[in-house]
Amino acid sequence: MNFHKAIAAVLMTAALAGCAQTEGQQRAGTGALIGGAGGALVGQAIGGNTESTLIGAGAGALLGAVVGSSTTPQRRGEQMCRYQDRRGRIYTAPCDDRYYNGDY
Repeated sequence: MNFHKAIAAVLMTAALAGCAQTEGQQRAGTGALIGGAGGALVGQAIGGNTESTLIGAGAGALLGAVVGSSTTPQRRGEQMCRYQDRRGRIYTAPCDDRYYNGDY
């Protein structure tokens, strides 16, 4: 029964990773999947019980998500800035050239 729950958890995580919209979100989701699987294997190899497998999977998923999102390449124009319009509404939009030239 635990095997079926594990398969269901992996499939649900993969389905949620497919819902990512940006490259950073996709990389974080992929990193979490790979890190969780690797962490589960290492946890099982070290501890040999369910508790160590779950701890390894959680730690691996967290580390994989962090590494995946931090390795996303930043391209010029992807930086988002906050602006305020005449009515006081705050919105985010891609930064204009004044941001990159230091004239903001």
